[in-house]
Amino acid sequence: MKNKIKLSDHFNFKRLIRFTLPSILMMILTSIYGVVDGFFVSNFVGKTSFAAVNFIMPFLMVVGAMGFMFDTGGSALIAKTMGEGNDKKANKIFSLLVCATIVSGIVISIISNIFLRQIASFLGAEGTMLENCVKYGRVLLISLPFLMLQYAFGSLVVTAEKPKLGLALTVTAGVMNMVGDALFIAVFKWGIVGAALATALGEIFGGIVPLIYFAGKNSSRLKLCKPSWDFKSLIRICTNGSSELMSNISMSLVGMLYNAQLMKYAGEDGISAYGTIMYVNFIFLAVFIGYSTGIAPITSYHYGADNKKELNNILKRSSVIIGIVAIAMFGISEFLANPLASGFVGYDKELLAMTTHAFRIYGIAFLFSGISIFGSAFFTALNDGLTSATIAFLRTLLFQCSSVLIMPIFFGLDGIWFSIIVAETLSVAVTITFLAIKNKKFGYWGKF
Repeated sequence: MKNKIKLSDHFNFKRLIRFTLPSILMMILTSIYGVVDGFFVSNFVGKTSFAAVNFIMPFLMVVGAMGFMFDTGGSALIAKTMGEGNDKKANKIFSLLVCATIVSGIVISIISNIFLRQIASFLGAEGTMLENCVKYGRVLLISLPFLMLQYAFGSLVVTAEKPKLGLALTVTAGVMNMVGDALFIAVFKWGIVGAALATALGEIFGGIVPLIYFAGKNSSRLKLCKPSWDFKSLIRICTNGSSELMSNISMSLVGMLYNAQLMKYAGEDGISAYGTIMYVNFIFLAVFIGYSTGIAPITSYHYGADNKKELNNILKRSSVIIGIVAIAMFGISEFLANPLASGFVGYDKELLAMTTHAFRIYGIAFLFSGISIFGSAFFTALNDGLTSATIAFLRTLLFQCSSVLIMPIFFGLDGIWFSIIVAETLSVAVTITFLAIKNKKFGYWGKF
């Protein structure tokens, strides 16, 4: 196609936004579908079930996190290999990656299902909440291999220069999820199991369809072929994608810690408030994550081609885009806190007041979060997994965990909400420091 954007192109603002927009929309829509799940569970099943979903979700994110590792780590290595002009090797790595994702997904699914009840109980669930956690978790663990494939293909379709394909798949899978929610929960009254089945259907579709596409004849630069065992490449993928693995595991552990602290300071209402904030938070952060996902193959390609001028161009233009989006998100979070919260907990005045207040505090963090998210993804794209993992580890695990444990001691419940601001501010300082230090090696920093 005449207007098709290629990884090898020079990217101005317009072309950069055009290329990354499908990835951004993919992440936003994925987050919205999760919000719809929460809406139906909260309003049609009840706040105890809503709390149970939010309680077990961090664990489910932990076990699915390997998909993100294969996604970002594999995409970076494949795009770099393409930039070096070796498409045949890129397809070999691609095929190995898909096989590794399927096998690891099946193994993790089986082990997690065996110990699900014990894990939920260990995390603090009991009584009705425990039973709901187990019901919801078992269904989603069955579809886990497909979810991991869906995660893995998220960046790979962009690397294959088919971002619109990824968007189309996400839209279709999401519509299936939402229709399933309406039917299974609102019409058939299947409760929390219905919510899980609706999500599972979308995940199965999102994993199988791209697998079929890349296995057959297609017009992309990536095609599934007979994989050859390449331990070195697999290690590089895992090492390079370790930041995303670390980030997702850490976020999930942080979520569990938040739930424990909130149960202590505010009970089930606190967990419901936090769950509501997280649903909206996922949509907001999806813009940063989607942009970083979309930009990563471009960065990896030009790094492989040793095009430092274009790396500098990508970095400076991305800084402007992220800055503008961050300010916009902060404004939206402050003005729309109450309406957004009302959609989930409007039936309970006290819970609504708590959630609105918490979200207005939490929303300040949007001014800072995009910088660290982009920084971590940028180093992953440069195949510097150690730096990326360090940023992710400090941001999500060390800073957030420390803050959520310490801040409530001095500020009570508000300390829990303020902790994210402290963590994100420290993360920005770390990210900027690494960008300055690593410039000598990569040469991406030039005059703005």
